[in-house]
Amino acid sequence: MIAGTCSVPARAVERQQHPQSQQRPARDAAQVLQTVDFSGRSAAVVTPFSMVGVTWADPRATVDGVVQVRTRATGSARWSHWQTLETDGRAPADVRGSSDPLWAGPSNAVEARVIGARRALPRGLRLDLVNPDAPGSQPGAEPAREQTEDKTTQRERAATRTGRHEKLGRRGSAVPLPARRVPRLVSRAGWRADEAIVKGEAEYTGPTQVFFVHHTATGNGYTCAQSAGIVRGIQTYQVRSRGWDDVGYNFLVDKCGTVFEGRRGGAGRTVLGAHTVGFNADASSIAVIGDYRTRGVTPRVRTVIAAVAAYKLGAYGNAPNGRVTLTSGGGPRFPKGQRATLWRIAGHRDAGRTSCPGNALYAQLPSIRAIAGAAPADVHVLRIGGTALSARRYFTKGLIQPVWTTSTPSGLINRFEVWVDGVLRVAAPAGHRTTRLRLTPGSHTLTVRALHLSGRSTAVSSRVVVDADAPVFSAKPALALRAGTVSAGAVPLRLRWDVGDGVALGSVGLTRPLPVNLGTTTRSRDVAAPPNRATPFTVRAVDRAGNATSATITRTPWVISEVSAERRGTWRTLRNRAYLGGTAAGGSVRGASASWTFTGASAALVLSRGPNAGRVGVFVDGRPQGMVDLRSASPAPRQVVWSRSWAGSGEHTVRVVVEGTPGRPGVALDGLVYLK
Repeated sequence: MIAGTCSVPARAVERQQHPQSQQRPARDAAQVLQTVDFSGRSAAVVTPFSMVGVTWADPRATVDGVVQVRTRATGSARWSHWQTLETDGRAPADVRGSSDPLWAGPSNAVEARVIGARRALPRGLRLDLVNPDAPGSQPGAEPAREQTEDKTTQRERAATRTGRHEKLGRRGSAVPLPARRVPRLVSRAGWRADEAIVKGEAEYTGPTQVFFVHHTATGNGYTCAQSAGIVRGIQTYQVRSRGWDDVGYNFLVDKCGTVFEGRRGGAGRTVLGAHTVGFNADASSIAVIGDYRTRGVTPRVRTVIAAVAAYKLGAYGNAPNGRVTLTSGGGPRFPKGQRATLWRIAGHRDAGRTSCPGNALYAQLPSIRAIAGAAPADVHVLRIGGTALSARRYFTKGLIQPVWTTSTPSGLINRFEVWVDGVLRVAAPAGHRTTRLRLTPGSHTLTVRALHLSGRSTAVSSRVVVDADAPVFSAKPALALRAGTVSAGAVPLRLRWDVGDGVALGSVGLTRPLPVNLGTTTRSRDVAAPPNRATPFTVRAVDRAGNATSATITRTPWVISEVSAERRGTWRTLRNRAYLGGTAAGGSVRGASASWTFTGASAALVLSRGPNAGRVGVFVDGRPQGMVDLRSASPAPRQVVWSRSWAGSGEHTVRVVVEGTPGRPGVALDGLVYLK
């Protein structure tokens, strides 16, 4: 065994020739090529294997019939069922004719046969057995299941970052773009590629124009923990048995969706592969590990294939769901120089005489193209932190944190961009869903743009208004006495304010003496305060951006009883619990008067109303203010029947005069209230 490969000559081939007329059905015409037993009965081979293929001397020759093998697992006496090897693919670089290899898992015996052969088998027919985990055949640690990066990939990422910017504004500053997302993969170091058997240096070709999908036809009876070993086996088989320089595929993917870097040279570069005869130039490829003639791949694997295809094609502006016309370099289906129109994501059979990648997987290529060529779907801005949403506009003081989402998997996203008024401000990696930025005062259009690996994009825009200034009171709030009932615990007042914002008010509220929502459109509200005690009233205004301002007015409503008035004419004392302090001054004689002198900004007369109450005249600082009729349908003591306010505090005299109204001359005077 050399580097994990065992070649077993077909020495014991049993041939049966039948005249054409006497040929049996193909299923009966089996020729046993070779049986190898690793349990000790065969001295030629003593090492187990995991992969088997059939090769022959002349690479131009073909096997007439169906090649099948069966194997016996190590530690078992039972044989597997017969499995067919694909033999329809060959490449100019082949040094021997060959089938595709089959993954058997750890085995110690193999038997092969050809069914339906009507002519001689190719010369030098043999079984090639591969043990990718042979002791000493592979250096390094255990295969990595997570993405790993070798130095080449790291250099590619650094090179991608360097010099890729877009202008931000007039100052010439720039926004660095994150490296184009490399699909999550296991590097060659991760799957322990045997770099010692690779021949020469990697070759590179032009921009990727087409992406070919293959299957390895190695069988589906493997666990995903064995995938790295299968990739090693494929490399060994293609190099040692077929004579290639390295594994032919650019990428491989297992049934669990794990991607493996294939041919050496860098996943992000245009490595010239050996996968599709006549069309390896300007192309890339992926091989799905397994046999997909009768079963398709899972949705996860479809998405992974689409992501790798979009990554390779989209890097050069080629739509993954489009077509391209290429010139063949020479092959069995398209002779050299012939033009062929292919899907950008094509099956191996589209360019060659082969059934690869199997009927089931081939039927899934349209859906893979649709995934790879789509624009990001369901892109939404979930919220914008640091803002308040109102009438489809976001209001902020300046620092915002947009949060967005998309239903497209991150593996298919190149990056996200955040634009403000048509200028790129932030470029975020595919896995990010938020960023922070500060905006200048004014109204802006914020656009979040999701870029697919295919090159297509989806953008959503929001209106963001930056307001850095707090609301402004045109004047301090004002308090005035108003109509209402005066009690021992409350004097009726009217609060007035005038506040505005340069953009949009969010709320106006009273915070003292009690929290009250005042609304944004009103400018006054009836309130009350206890008598003879200073009470602060604080109005707080908040704009949509959250800027806030407050203004406070403090006033004391002083209640002066009728006893303190300077009275003239005839008055009598009225006693009733309904009056302020339990007493009131009763007057019914025309010309009787009472006056108070005070210093304040607002004043109000407090009298009783009732069905038989008369009228009084009111004078302020000697000037008549008119008559007040005290009649009402029902008794109402302690009523503010007249009030007056001034721009500022000053000394004033208020006098009330009894009219002596015919039929209802009587009045009941409770006192005077003024604000100081």
